Amino acid sequence: MTDGGSARRRWEEETVAPFLAGMPERKATFETLSGATVERVYTPEHVAEPDGGFPGEFPFLRGPYPTMYRARPWTMRQIAGYGRPEDTNDRLRYLIANGQTGISIDFDMPTLMGFDSDDERSFGEVGGVGVAVDHVDDLHAVLDGIDIGTISVSMTINPSAWILLAMFLVVAEERGVPRAKLSGTTQADIVKEFIAQKEWIYPVEPSLRILRDMITFGARELPRWNPVNISGYHAREAGATASQEVAFTLAAAITYAERAVATGMHFDEFAPRFSFYFIAHNDFIEEVAKFRAARRLWARIARERFGATKPESMRLRFHCQTAGSTLTAPQPLNNIIRGALQALAAVAGGAQSLHVSGMDEALAIPSEQAMKVALRTQQILLEESGIASTIDPFGGSYAIEATTERIEREVREYLDKIDEIGGTVAGIESGFFQQAISDAAYAHQLAKDAGELRTVGVNVYRDAEAEAIPFALHKVDPDVEERKLAELRGFRAARDGALVEERLAELREAATGDGNIMPATIEAIRARATGGEIVEVLRSVFGSYVEHAVF
Repeated sequence: MTDGGSARRRWEEETVAPFLAGMPERKATFETLSGATVERVYTPEHVAEPDGGFPGEFPFLRGPYPTMYRARPWTMRQIAGYGRPEDTNDRLRYLIANGQTGISIDFDMPTLMGFDSDDERSFGEVGGVGVAVDHVDDLHAVLDGIDIGTISVSMTINPSAWILLAMFLVVAEERGVPRAKLSGTTQADIVKEFIAQKEWIYPVEPSLRILRDMITFGARELPRWNPVNISGYHAREAGATASQEVAFTLAAAITYAERAVATGMHFDEFAPRFSFYFIAHNDFIEEVAKFRAARRLWARIARERFGATKPESMRLRFHCQTAGSTLTAPQPLNNIIRGALQALAAVAGGAQSLHVSGMDEALAIPSEQAMKVALRTQQILLEESGIASTIDPFGGSYAIEATTERIEREVREYLDKIDEIGGTVAGIESGFFQQAISDAAYAHQLAKDAGELRTVGVNVYRDAEAEAIPFALHKVDPDVEERKLAELRGFRAARDGALVEERLAELREAATGDGNIMPATIEAIRARATGGEIVEVLRSVFGSYVEHAVF
């Protein structure tokens, strides 16, 4: 290492310095998107631990599986959801027909927050930013004609996730699909709601109890289902750095694991079905390194902290989405290139599942054309780029390895700090996470305002005149809400109201104890209780949450 450092210093003095005299560098300091200094060149002296083993072996730095995309490509999972269930079903079928290999469903704000479409708080939001699902028959309609026994289904749902999982299980049961055949994910990560996305229903402890019940129920009943998708994406979109994204995600995973272990279940019983969710942002090298660092960190946490013995308990499997916050309304076609580069980072970093954001998402819900282009982006990466032929193709690069080690070091410092303050729940209640994200977001915005972070079409290379949008945007059907409310009235009138009340009373009783609430929720859904009714029953037991605001 000493010789390498001496050689670099000689190069800087004899070769670089004279060259700089005639051609100065563009900036005095180069930094990653997260604010870390980028060296002019990386050499062996920057790498303390170059060996990460082989793919499929501990510590899984180079990939969770030994053959990666050479055997099985990543799941191409474009998110779809808007309007009534029938509208979303049309979009899902369109994407499947165009080669999508897994489906992902977005739900509207009332569904996310546990309000039925006819709740006064739902007015103006029904079917807006996702599909409106009030009851199990709505989910039947969303999935009409789709074989849920063979295709992986992901549901982007958090505070009310256990209800949508119960609906999905009843849909499968009524279609005769065994639970053992169901594969997919409920996002469900409630910690990231408290620290970043801000969608919650109940206080922290009851919310963690619900997620604990999903994890333990899934471990016993759903061998191919991921009951939780532990997400750093939303913290990063809120302004977190790459290291904060990984650290806060792993802190949430540690908390969920601790709650499940406290029930008497061994880590190896449930951890294989943990899944993770990260962003693919603009800084290519930092993003590839981030995914690698997250894998090695989780493998060591699983073995050292929880005594994992199964390889599948130590594998970090993750879904990735390109960064919605990087998309621009000016010059929207530029977003295609942004999505392609971010998707390349996700694949180079070893993602198991990928969504590429649509070129028009800064303007509207993605159109069919935008989703098709995003899907074709993934297909071109797989079929034409060669990136899927070699596992961990940038492994061994001094820049990649040094950045991987830097992110790991920073993440461990955050995890140690979280332990010092009393853990994740204490961090939520004290505002630690929120303050850290706010500080990072503020620094990022200052850099943008100063022109240090350049965005093509926004603060550099702007068009002199207003640019016409070169494609048609998605339009919201103004009759969605009225039609959904009429359907819901008919649904309520046709069901057995007495049976619904009986099942809701049983759910309330289950919630007052410490048993698993999933079976009682499934019974209520089977009786045709609505999501909003189930949420209100548990609100009477758990109460509501008011955030300790951080400014």
